Amino acid sequence: MSTLPTLLEQFRSFNLENNYDSLDTAIEYFCVFGGMGWDIDTSRPLDEIIQSKLLDNYRYIHGDITKITQSNKLYHALLTALATGDGREHSAFKKARVSRQEGEEAIDFLEDNELLWREKPQARPLDEEEEVSDKMHFTLPFMRFWFACISPYYKGIKEGDYEEFFKAWQHRKSEFSQAIYDKLVKELIKLGFQEDPVAKIGSYWDKHHQIDILAKTRSGKVIAGTCRFSQSKMKKSELNKLKQDCLEAELQADIFVLFSSKGFSSELKNIKGTDLKLFTQKNLNLLLENLGDSDRITYTNKRY
Repeated sequence: MSTLPTLLEQFRSFNLENNYDSLDTAIEYFCVFGGMGWDIDTSRPLDEIIQSKLLDNYRYIHGDITKITQSNKLYHALLTALATGDGREHSAFKKARVSRQEGEEAIDFLEDNELLWREKPQARPLDEEEEVSDKMHFTLPFMRFWFACISPYYKGIKEGDYEEFFKAWQHRKSEFSQAIYDKLVKELIKLGFQEDPVAKIGSYWDKHHQIDILAKTRSGKVIAGTCRFSQSKMKKSELNKLKQDCLEAELQADIFVLFSSKGFSSELKNIKGTDLKLFTQKNLNLLLENLGDSDRITYTNKRY
């Protein structure tokens, strides 16, 4: 059991400390600096703060991180593989080119030192003999950013050449926050079922299907959901696909939930009800209601 604050606790404290004027901005900056307790000047562009706080201080921050990872190259390779991949354990082993035994021993170390936490699928795969890899998540958003975006380009960064980093970051920047959005949406789903509280929530995956949200309420109702981050409104075809995925995976869902960053088509709005709930970006503001001093986390790590 992790002794670290939850992602939602980190996010609430981050917003309390930095007073963001929009949820989009809050999440964008949280994906980079979340979990470290650093003061972030929101009037400055994100890339500028990344350079002054992280790139210019690379040697010092790297030194602090290696005190946790023991400068182990295998651990660093696995962390980068997880940060840049789909998070599945066995996929990361292949990407990092490590044996399963070495990889599992490394994951155990990284879990014990609270760099990662493990997620298991919320239901058994259709084929019970099919081996489904667990997913590993970073406990701190900053560590995911570091191993996804900074560690792979350390050679240039430590010499003061940031060109390779910024080139790669510009390609990844627009979609980097989606993993954090997915986790915050799950927190939002919990708030959306007050009368019949959510008892457990996560995702479902096997070799053929991926269902973003799979949850069960206290009364035993099954919730299945989809998250979409696109420039257009979500259409009914997304609901149909979700229902088909559930059917093929033999999951009996009682309630469907859809999250869309750009809203929904009129067709979907017209059929929402007790068995179909729709959530948008605006609903995520509920996660930041009633912020107060009790939400402030006291950090003991170095500040840059």
